[in-house]
Amino acid sequence: MVNQNKDLLAKIAARHPQVEIAENGQIHVPVNHLVDFMRDLRDNFGFNYLTNLTATDYKDYMTVVYNPCIAEQAEMLHIIVKIDRDNPQVPSMVPIWGGANWQEREVYDLLGVVFTGHPDLRRILLDSDWEGHPLRKDYEWETYREK
Repeated sequence: MVNQNKDLLAKIAARHPQVEIAENGQIHVPVNHLVDFMRDLRDNFGFNYLTNLTATDYKDYMTVVYNPCIAEQAEMLHIIVKIDRDNPQVPSMVPIWGGANWQEREVYDLLGVVFTGHPDLRRILLDSDWEGHPLRKDYEWETYREK
């Protein structure tokens, strides 16, 4: 569960006027500010662990969702980055949180989001010759045919 620490969110908003903090505590970050924002969370706010990274396809756009936390406390953020569905790219968080490595590979494999600067961006779940990204809304599944 995301902790709704209003004081923390106010401090983050004061340092980062380019982000939008929703009523429910979600933090919406423009993709061009993501690296600086995440590095500041780690270096100046103590967010030392990335618990989750995922993405969602909304047909018109995609989002990448991050849940960094302070491991020693019950403090977690819900960060959303909206990206272009036709050119789904976002900077890799591996240089900030090494644990993003396999999570970014999974999102790339299933949704086709390219994490620029990732040290080894390749499929992790599907065969290397798999075509397409099966969690995208426009992915066309072939039905199984009995031989």
